[in-house]
Amino acid sequence: MSFVREVVDAAEPSRLALVAIARDGERREVTFGEVADRSARMAGALAARGVGAGDVVMTVVGNRPEWSYAMLACWRIGAVAQPCSEQLRPADLRARMEAVEPAAVVADERDLDLVAASGFDGPVLSVPDERLFDAEPVPPGDFADDHPALIVFTSGTAGEPKPIRHGHGYLSGQGVQAEHWYGARPGDLCWCTAASGWSLSARNAFVATWLRGAAALLHDARFDPEERMELLDRERVTVLCMSPTEYRAIAKRRTLRPPAGLRHACAAGEPLNPEVVRAWQEDAGVSVHDGYGQTETGHLTGMPIGPAVRPGSMGRPLPGFRAWIDEGELVVDPATVPTFFIDGPRDRPWRTGDRVSEDEDGYLWFEGRTDDLIISAGYRIGPFEVESALVSHPAVAEAAAVAAPDDVRGQVVRAVVVLRDGHSPSSALATELQEHVKAETAPYKYPRVVDFASELPKTPSGKIRRAELRDQASGSSDAR
Repeated sequence: MSFVREVVDAAEPSRLALVAIARDGERREVTFGEVADRSARMAGALAARGVGAGDVVMTVVGNRPEWSYAMLACWRIGAVAQPCSEQLRPADLRARMEAVEPAAVVADERDLDLVAASGFDGPVLSVPDERLFDAEPVPPGDFADDHPALIVFTSGTAGEPKPIRHGHGYLSGQGVQAEHWYGARPGDLCWCTAASGWSLSARNAFVATWLRGAAALLHDARFDPEERMELLDRERVTVLCMSPTEYRAIAKRRTLRPPAGLRHACAAGEPLNPEVVRAWQEDAGVSVHDGYGQTETGHLTGMPIGPAVRPGSMGRPLPGFRAWIDEGELVVDPATVPTFFIDGPRDRPWRTGDRVSEDEDGYLWFEGRTDDLIISAGYRIGPFEVESALVSHPAVAEAAAVAAPDDVRGQVVRAVVVLRDGHSPSSALATELQEHVKAETAPYKYPRVVDFASELPKTPSGKIRRAELRDQASGSSDAR
C-alpha cells in the first residue's frame, strides 16, 4: 500500500486534513488537496537539490503543516524522513547527522541557527518559504514495504539514542492501532500532542488519523495546561492523545473539567498512573486508554475500546499481534507486528526489556524496565507501582523510584519527589509519604530513602532518566 497515493492523494481534495494553530494563535484549515499539492511540490524541491530514493532527509520543524509536507515529500520520492525535535542542541543534532548522514535538512526558520551550529554543509530548505512550492510536483513512487521510509531515534533513557529504520509498511501498519486503540473515526478531529521528532508523533500526528478518514490538529506551541484545555473546548477535539506527564500536569493543577466534544482519550510514551486515569474519569468524564510500544516496534498493546478501562493497565496486545511473558519480560513475535523495524530480527522473538505482569483476563500491567527492577531483601519491586502510590498523595506532582545500595538489604527503594506548589520539603513530609506508600501498596515496597528535587531528569521526549538518578548520591533523605 502506498500511504501517499492511497490515503493522501486519493482523498477528496476539499476534505479537511489539518487544523493548524500557530504559536501566535493564528488558525488555518488545510484540505487534502492542498496537502497533496504542497507535498508533491516540496518533493520536487528536494529532487532539484539532488535528493533521491534511499537518501535521508532530516527535519527540524515544529508541529506545523510544513512538517507533514516534508515527511510526505520524502515518502513520494523514496527518501527517508528523519524527524528531529526542536529541543535538540547542536551537539545532539551533529551526533544524529553523523549516524544517518542526511542528504538535506528541512528546517523551521526559527531553527536555522541550530542547524548551522551543527556544522551541516549540505542543502537546507527553510520553512515556511513559498518559493519551495514553485517546484514541479512529483507523483508518489512505488516502494516495497521494507523500503526505508522513516528513521526515529530511541529516547536514550539508558544510553545514547540509536537510529531505528522503518519501512513503508510501517505507515499502513498503523491502521491496527489507529482503529483499536487510538480510536479515530471518519469526521473526527484528532489531536496527538507529541512534538514532531518523536516516535509517537511520527505515527499519530497525522498518519494514523488520516488512515481512519479523520482530520488532525497541529498546535505549534509548548505545553500549557490552561491553553490545552481551552483549545480542546474551542476546536471540539474528539480524540485526544497526550503523554502521561501532560495528563498528570492538567489533573494536578486542578484545571480539569469536561472538554466539549471529547469522545476518546489515550496515552503513551510512559506508564499512566491509575489515579490519573480515575481523575480524568471523574472530573473530565472521559476514560484515558493507556497503551504501550517501543521505537523499534511501533504500538504493541492498548486498552481496548468498548470494555471498561482498567486504570493502571497497558491493555492487551493489539489484534493479530502475538505477545507473551517470559520470566517476567514482555516478548513479541516480530512476524506478527507489521510495524516492526527493518533491521530487527525476524527469525526469533523480540525481547522488549520491559517487565510486565498479566491478569486472568489477559490485561498487561507494566512493572518497569528489567534493569530498573529493585531487589530489596529478596523482594522484587517495580518502580512504577511505588511511583503511582507516591503520585496519589496530594502533595506530590511527580516521583521516580530507583534502587539505592544498602549494606543489609542489598538495595532499598529510593524515591525522588517533586512537590506541588504550596508544599515544602521536610522530614515530616518524607515520613508521611513513606506511610502513604505503605497504605497504598505492599508495605515492603515503601521508599526507605526519600529525596526532594525541583525537577526530575528527563529525556527531551519527557521520559525519566532513572539511570541518572541511580548514579546520583542521595541528598536530603529520611532513611529508616
